[in-house]
Amino acid sequence: MVQDFASNPLIRLVELYVGADPASTARALESMPEEEAAAVFRELPSVLAGRVLPHLQLGFAAAMVQHLGAEEFRELAKTIDPRRAAAILMRIPPDAQERLIPHAPKKLKEEARALLIYPEGSVGRAMITNYVSFNGNERVRDAVRKIRRLAAQGFPSSYAYVVDDEDHLVGVINMRDLLLAAEDAQLESIVTRDVFCIHCFTDCGEAGEALAKRRYFAAPVVDSENHILGIVKAEQLIHGVQENMAESLQRMFGGSPDERAFSPMMFSLKKRLPWLHVNLATAFLAAYVVSIFESIIAQLTALAVLLPVVAGQGGNAGAQSLAIVMRGLVMREIPKNRVIRLIAKESVLGLITGTVTGIATGVIAWLWQGNWVLGVVIGLGMIVNLFFAGLSGAAIPIVMRSFGLDPAQCSSIILTTITDVIGFVAFLGFAVVFQSYLV
Repeated sequence: MVQDFASNPLIRLVELYVGADPASTARALESMPEEEAAAVFRELPSVLAGRVLPHLQLGFAAAMVQHLGAEEFRELAKTIDPRRAAAILMRIPPDAQERLIPHAPKKLKEEARALLIYPEGSVGRAMITNYVSFNGNERVRDAVRKIRRLAAQGFPSSYAYVVDDEDHLVGVINMRDLLLAAEDAQLESIVTRDVFCIHCFTDCGEAGEALAKRRYFAAPVVDSENHILGIVKAEQLIHGVQENMAESLQRMFGGSPDERAFSPMMFSLKKRLPWLHVNLATAFLAAYVVSIFESIIAQLTALAVLLPVVAGQGGNAGAQSLAIVMRGLVMREIPKNRVIRLIAKESVLGLITGTVTGIATGVIAWLWQGNWVLGVVIGLGMIVNLFFAGLSGAAIPIVMRSFGLDPAQCSSIILTTITDVIGFVAFLGFAVVFQSYLV
């Protein structure tokens, strides 16, 4: 891109035109064949290109950017909003991404990483970015001409979407309405605005059910600000859901997502045995904790009978927190500045549910064993265990993510260990404190 343009009268004239109306400049570029528009765009100084780029449709903007050199892109990236630039980068081919992203500013790299890496099992992983979109201000004749040109090139189009100047999804065009409309009519006059769309972080299973319910074979995919990102087809979702469900189940229980039903036996053993040994070690840890209180258990066998109640409730409460936080991480609903607040909320919920459950458990134990002190002991143990269950269920996946680990990988094993150990220590520890009243 030309940088020294102050002394060039022609470039100075272009600068005045672009500065006065960058939106019209963008529309003019979009009316040109892509190759010619890219050649013009490359000749613009970075400052001017940065003013025009936000007004281009994201797909067209991506076509302009992918033709830039590394140095040209570096200078352009300094002039535009990082999130907008990241959204554009997401639409360029992978080879162009690899060539350009290393030269981007740090903030842009972070934004691009957040947009380019969609959660496992999300619609963003299944969508395709080959779609047809028009600005609402475009004329019917121009849209028809573009659709014909794309069809001749073999471009796979099923629906045509209408967007505004900032690439927000406005609606969908009915092809019959397009063909019957006057050539000079603007697309916004014939657009169907009540359009069904899917958020890019939506689970593929939920999206597939929604498409099946409406009997659609495809739907547009949008981000949180209603920018259109691509389209997703029902057939893609069916295949993706089957694979992601299987992988998620395998990860949660320590299996490998690479293992299949008829994988070689040695391969399966290598994938399973390490996590089985981890589980074995945690089981012995819980058994060791119980052995510390062997004397009090020998004096009051009811403690041994009630141990599974404390451990089971702790595991269930922790699993509830774990499921909520895991979903929040997958859907990217948990910003870094609210992590502590989330953990505190789940801890307080654990304390409240522990109190309510502890009272109910204590009353049942009292009526069953005929000892009100035993009811107090198990009630207090339940409160402590469910408090730490909520804390652990929220903290474990967040901590694993912070270390670059997959939160789904054996979170349940770690959580079960913590709730078992803390539950046993709390319950049996209170039994020791009230030993004189129990025995």
